[in-house]
Amino acid sequence: MIDVLIYFVICRIVAELKNKYMAITKGAKKAVRSSERKHVFNIRRTTAMREVVKDIRKSISAGDTAGAASLLPKAFKAIDKAAKRGVIKGNTADRKKSRLALALKKATVAA
Repeated sequence: MIDVLIYFVICRIVAELKNKYMAITKGAKKAVRSSERKHVFNIRRTTAMREVVKDIRKSISAGDTAGAASLLPKAFKAIDKAAKRGVIKGNTADRKKSRLALALKKATVAA
């Protein structure tokens, strides 16, 4: 949580430097601030999704199919949230979920 706040502060400083030359009107400056806030949430959602997918892939490669199967609903939830919020597109979310399920199925059959 602290690293996200630090990142937000850094983004804010960079945006302030950009504001000297970019946004002129009051509405444009507000849009820049709003965009920064959304950017932080998008990064958080993307990171959560990648971490869960990475954990499943590690479990599968280690041969722990039971652990991977227990993580699969968490991964689906993270992927669906990212798609719902527009971080990734719907077809990309479907493809990711399909490939995870297929990898788990292959690992289960092989074991």
